[in-house]
Amino acid sequence: MINPRTRSCLAVMLAAVLSIAMAAQATTVRDLYMGQVAVEDRSQSELSRAASDALSQVLVKVSGSTEVLALPEVLSALPEAMSQVQQFSYALTGNEEQPLAARFEFDRRWVSQLLRQAGAPLWTANRPEVLLWLVQDGPEGRQFVNVETAPELVAALEAGFARRGVPLRFPLLDLTDAAALSAEQAWNLNATVLQQASSRYRVNEILAGRVTALGSGDWLGDWLYLFADGRLERSVEPQSIDSFLARGVDMVAENMADRYAVSAASESTGGVSMTVSNVMHYADYAAIVSWLEGLEPIEQANIEEISGDRLLLRLQARADASALKAIIELNQALVPLAHSAASPSSELNYQWQN
Repeated sequence: MINPRTRSCLAVMLAAVLSIAMAAQATTVRDLYMGQVAVEDRSQSELSRAASDALSQVLVKVSGSTEVLALPEVLSALPEAMSQVQQFSYALTGNEEQPLAARFEFDRRWVSQLLRQAGAPLWTANRPEVLLWLVQDGPEGRQFVNVETAPELVAALEAGFARRGVPLRFPLLDLTDAAALSAEQAWNLNATVLQQASSRYRVNEILAGRVTALGSGDWLGDWLYLFADGRLERSVEPQSIDSFLARGVDMVAENMADRYAVSAASESTGGVSMTVSNVMHYADYAAIVSWLEGLEPIEQANIEEISGDRLLLRLQARADASALKAIIELNQALVPLAHSAASPSSELNYQWQN
């Protein structure tokens, strides 16, 4: 057994280990409990209004759903948002129309508790990256959207995905990408070709789109979203470019949340058994426990036994084993194993690879 003092000492070794442990497939969203809202001035009334709007942003990111804002418990909490702010600051936006913004950070435990009381899901900060290929048909022909060809679209996409708490990645569009996928090929939204071109990025979530501006000022286009177990397609009728981009962002965020957000129980379960083999060093023990306890539904990851290279834990969580499984397996350093005679009672069984 590892006593509390030893476990505390091991925590200092985490930084280097955790940088290895997290797979390229998932990224930790650092500002999940932060929201930023434009303000007219620095008055208390304007600050209170902005805090309520910022809390709305946070609740949508943490739950994965915009529907959470209609829940009675949430509606009651929004006017009191300022009382749950851990820190706030003002920032210049660089926007002439709205030059000043207020940035708020909310208490993580309070946000999680509010969502549990409201019966809303919780989506852990460890989330898959989505790789985005977008082609625009314009006067110069069909081109990939990037910071050089369409900086405004890139900025809007980055802001949109950030608002939903989804890590976004653009392809490098270097010679390797050029050899694997042309803009003309991407325009066809062929799933097989897109997946082959994306293989170098080691992602399981791919969003591809095509869009063209109409003479009326509206935009017309299509989205294709490829993920581990399926695909989604959306055709967007003529509308503003902001609406077109939002359709792609929302499609990804809502589908991803459906797969990974957990409908957390109001009370912790009696404990979910988890075995991890190939745990060779104390730093590994500490990294595994710290990572697990960083997942919103897990309150504690208690070490029950260490036998050779096997680590047996009991997870005190507000979710069952099946719900935790999808979240835990975002970390590719934890490779799922079939149950064996060595761990007949384990509900979750993994091998550690760092």
